[in-house]
Amino acid sequence: MDKNLDYYMHLPYKMVIVKDVEDDSYVLFFPELPGCMTSGKTAADALANAEDAKENWLRAALEDQLSIKEPESFSIETALVS
Repeated sequence: MDKNLDYYMHLPYKMVIVKDVEDDSYVLFFPELPGCMTSGKTAADALANAEDAKENWLRAALEDQLSIKEPESFSIETALVS
């Protein structure tokens, strides 16, 4: 299978949203995609920006022929226990 932008966009990358108390905003980042982040006034705003941030990061990584880490698979049970 050709690992192109469409391939990577459909992988279930983990997203983390953190409240920035200094700016009273929210930062969203993808731990498996170093430096891939976005923000918003609300958590919903940050989430709405997530796909564009991921697409731009992946597009740049592919153009620069960088290695792109695929998400680690895990079950909900494992995530709840961890």
